[in-house]
Amino acid sequence: MSAPILLIGAGRMGAALARGWIEDGRGPDITAIEPRPEAGFARALRKAGGRLNPKAASIGTPQAVVLAVKPQMLEDVARDAARFVGKPVFISIAAGIALKKLGGWLGERAAIVRAMPNLPAAIGQGATVAAANTRVTRPQKALAGALLAAAGALEWLNDETPIDAVTAVSGSGPAYVFLLVEALAAAGVGAGLKPDLAMRLAHSTVAGAGGLLAAWPDRPAETLRRDVTSPGGTTEAALKVLMGTGGMTPLLAKAVKAAVKRAKALGA
Repeated sequence: MSAPILLIGAGRMGAALARGWIEDGRGPDITAIEPRPEAGFARALRKAGGRLNPKAASIGTPQAVVLAVKPQMLEDVARDAARFVGKPVFISIAAGIALKKLGGWLGERAAIVRAMPNLPAAIGQGATVAAANTRVTRPQKALAGALLAAAGALEWLNDETPIDAVTAVSGSGPAYVFLLVEALAAAGVGAGLKPDLAMRLAHSTVAGAGGLLAAWPDRPAETLRRDVTSPGGTTEAALKVLMGTGGMTPLLAKAVKAAVKRAKALGA
């Protein structure tokens, strides 16, 4: 890559993406702007040959500008980054902020990709969905795709409308899984296990189940669930509770609906 990647915002998600680029050998092309960088990220970036918080005059014109700040901060950041409009593709990962609104801040000539990655991007196992405005050229889309795919699976949409739902399912989804670990461990303690053992078992069980999903992508989750469930056994007894009225399915539907509503409010 002959020109740099400018990453504005290197919090958890921005840093996770950058680690994917470093693993891809793009470290020397990364310039990150982050007032409060996490120490581990700063070391990794510098070791890879990237730059952190250089003087503005030394940045030059990047090929890609990745806007990885909180939605509440995005307008100010985007208006400042509008000075680069012309050459780079802008990639925003802010929840709820539509392409039209981004275009209003960056300018009508801006080539913009709206994306929603998730935290497993930090280990190259993320799930990202993206949509581009009409200003994005094929080479720019290819570049944006390469940067986003470095973090894991990437899906392109022809229309950005579903991205709020994507945010609620995969963007926020890792937190739901982590909560499952906490809840399973707490249930284990309630059943008589010591807290440290309960947490280790819950952690390993959820991680292992995720590993099976990754190892067998052609086997539906429903099939895997049935593989674990013996008629009349312990798993079936538990699933009758989890799949009953007010169980996991309607509860998750309610949670996702709340996340979608919040994403829309952030973009209003």
